[in-house]
Amino acid sequence: MLVFAAQKDAGIQCTGGQQPLLVYPSGSSDPKGVTLLGIPEEQPRAKVFSWPGEYNSAGMTLRGIGHTEGRQVSFVAVINSVRCAFISSPLHEWTDHELELLGDIAVLVVPAEKPKILQKIIDEVDPRVLVLVPAGGKMDPEVLSVCGAKTVDPVSEYKLKGALPAEGREVVILKN
Repeated sequence: MLVFAAQKDAGIQCTGGQQPLLVYPSGSSDPKGVTLLGIPEEQPRAKVFSWPGEYNSAGMTLRGIGHTEGRQVSFVAVINSVRCAFISSPLHEWTDHELELLGDIAVLVVPAEKPKILQKIIDEVDPRVLVLVPAGGKMDPEVLSVCGAKTVDPVSEYKLKGALPAEGREVVILKN
């Protein structure tokens, strides 16, 4: 079982693998598990990934995908055989090459911003589970409309138990 939970420091924690995965935290404390950062750090730290490339850590396969000439990074993580994509903020138009690097994604975790760009990414990736994370603590009503999530209640955590949805898409809104 994978659990996706919003964190107080604006990050997302994903548990269920060998170690917790903290994605895009705003704080700079030392991680208790593996951490993914959306902006590259000059000084590498153990278990902290912030650069484009392929990595293996704590039983996870990670792929950093660079944007805007390497100044921003999004990640694909394979956790317990589930391919999850964590798209960093701010959203931007993805090139065909970047989308190809994502591959077949089961769970797409994205900031709820820029509805037109978000819709293009969702249409291209076509995930089974879409997890929306409020951008700047706020949820844009147009994003909810684009994602078909007007009637979805925000939750503090989402548990992926067993198999992915066979048809359609499950939409989840995480709240801080």
